[in-house]
Amino acid sequence: MFNLAWTTTTMMFSTPDKTSTSPVFDEKHIEESSPPSRIHPTNQVVSSAEFVLEQTNIVNINDQAVKKATQYILQKVASESYTPRTWRTHPLHICPPEPYDPDDVLTGACLNWIFLISSLNFSFWSEKEGQLDRYGVEWRTSWGSETMTVHTGYWSLVAALNRALEEGIPIIDPRFYSSQTLCPDSLIAHVFRAAPQSAESIPLFNERLAIMREVGAILCNDDFGGSYLGFLEAFQRRHENQGTALDLVQFVTDSFPSFRDERMFNGRQVYFWKRPQILVAETWAAFYPENPYTPHPIFPGLSGAQISALTMFADYRVPQILHHMRILAYPPSLEHKLRTGIYLEAGSREEMSLRAASIVAVERVRSEMISCGSDWDASCVLIDFYLWDLAKKMQKGEECAEGIETDEVLPAHRTRSIWY
Repeated sequence: MFNLAWTTTTMMFSTPDKTSTSPVFDEKHIEESSPPSRIHPTNQVVSSAEFVLEQTNIVNINDQAVKKATQYILQKVASESYTPRTWRTHPLHICPPEPYDPDDVLTGACLNWIFLISSLNFSFWSEKEGQLDRYGVEWRTSWGSETMTVHTGYWSLVAALNRALEEGIPIIDPRFYSSQTLCPDSLIAHVFRAAPQSAESIPLFNERLAIMREVGAILCNDDFGGSYLGFLEAFQRRHENQGTALDLVQFVTDSFPSFRDERMFNGRQVYFWKRPQILVAETWAAFYPENPYTPHPIFPGLSGAQISALTMFADYRVPQILHHMRILAYPPSLEHKLRTGIYLEAGSREEMSLRAASIVAVERVRSEMISCGSDWDASCVLIDFYLWDLAKKMQKGEECAEGIETDEVLPAHRTRSIWY
């Protein structure tokens, strides 16, 4: 268990600075975007992905491979007992106390930790992929372990925040990281310092810094009271305790400009919402009750979370495994760019086609699971969680996809973006 000594100081933090000298985001269109005014009754990410997939006509989906991969995934999740509670088994995660207690300091800490990680969960691929001197963070192999290791990719972010907490830096407290007085830029740079052998620093550091200032300041307004827990309570007040996962995704995108993963494409506003959806999904999984028939403490309404309304999280790792399973088919020109490491600009047709195809493909996998009568509680969220975990195991050489026809694992596409 991690040291909670730092939590005793969080009550003394002053209100956040109103101004910031942090740099603006590269994706400048979010600076002037206004929150959407209408609540979407269905997830617009699905229709957006279908539109982009058709309009780009670059990446294709192999429906026969979808059927075969579905059977493979169902066999694997059954043998591994893969459920929402699997989230609690990851060695670097901070797990909330049970039963749910909003007044327990660890509940608030877990929620703030999930929120900050999801705010910064983007662009971990390295120019030195597979090399020892790529960016990494040296920390324990798990909470309570004496063994140290260098964490890379997404886990470098988790390890950096965990290490800071262990060092007594209250880095997950919005009152702290929103304030340049309490938490100067130099301290945030220290939090994300690289392992001794790393020749790189964390990608997009300035963008991460700006996002921390933005989201922290917003959480510290009067409505949210300086925490993600306060944000969730405000959300459920607005929805009279009947808010669902998709309602929460909408509330997140309405509230935080840096979560608005959307853009104009061929005359239509399209939505991908990777980080808003993964924030909600992580919140749902972390607090998923041991008894699945117990009301979810974050989504206590009569309809529950309705997590099946969320899509997969369109990034650069899951498309890689979908192609490996032959679900996604690439034209030779795109394969060449992936093999040679050619950069794909955010918002380019190829980049958007990859993201859109991944969303539609996982929707089809879920539909196939339902149509074949599986008793696994299939959602695109859990399918994504499983595929991402599988991709990371395959990257480390710990596992391979056996019993299914596969293509070689191509490099993940290279796009620098705050969206994923």
